[in-house]
Amino acid sequence: MADVAGKPLVLRVVERVVSMKSPHEVVLATTDRPEDAVLLDLSAQLRIPAFAGSFDDVLDRYFQAAKAQEADIIVRVTADCPLFDPAIGDLVVSKVLEEGVDYASNVHPPTFPDGLDVEVFTTDALTRAWSRAANCSEREHVTSFIWNNPELFRIANVSNAKDLSHLRWTVDEEEDLFLVRALYDVLALKKNDFHMIDVLDILRRQPELAQINAHLARNSGYLRSLASDSGTV
Repeated sequence: MADVAGKPLVLRVVERVVSMKSPHEVVLATTDRPEDAVLLDLSAQLRIPAFAGSFDDVLDRYFQAAKAQEADIIVRVTADCPLFDPAIGDLVVSKVLEEGVDYASNVHPPTFPDGLDVEVFTTDALTRAWSRAANCSEREHVTSFIWNNPELFRIANVSNAKDLSHLRWTVDEEEDLFLVRALYDVLALKKNDFHMIDVLDILRRQPELAQINAHLARNSGYLRSLASDSGTV
């Protein structure tokens, strides 16, 4: 709910996802904890569906949300990505639709800036992962069972022409939020009509901005989750 150019950060993410051209319905999937009820209130104001599910078992949260919406294909964009590029999201959706794979992303391996991540997968793949995933990390990180078992799923990746994975545009730490706010101050003139190339242009003209959060590691949350896999759920 942190402010980014006058709106909650999560609303900035929703705006970016709504800009995708692929036919879709946006669903805000949050937890059933009392402190997250503010997100349900926000979704009601935005008139978009919401789903409240498990805090720890995010895989189950996604499965139940997809089931409630009778979804055929799920596009996963996390709520810490206010610079998400809808055109890149459409590319990954096309990969699933045109090649008939179970799962496609732009992160295996990553070549786009961290914060432009998108995963697209079929409900069948999600259902199989939900029924078989046992490790804590596989329940917390929705798709890890899928991409850790390529022998069970047809998997594809969308790569950028140039490896930009060293750039960090996600929001996990205060430094990330500082950077995103600075970028939105410049991007405000575009009224949400911006893409990766526009952000890259700002960083080219103001290279000091990219140093604000350059010391932070990618996927640190997933690495911490792996450390907890001594047990299963």
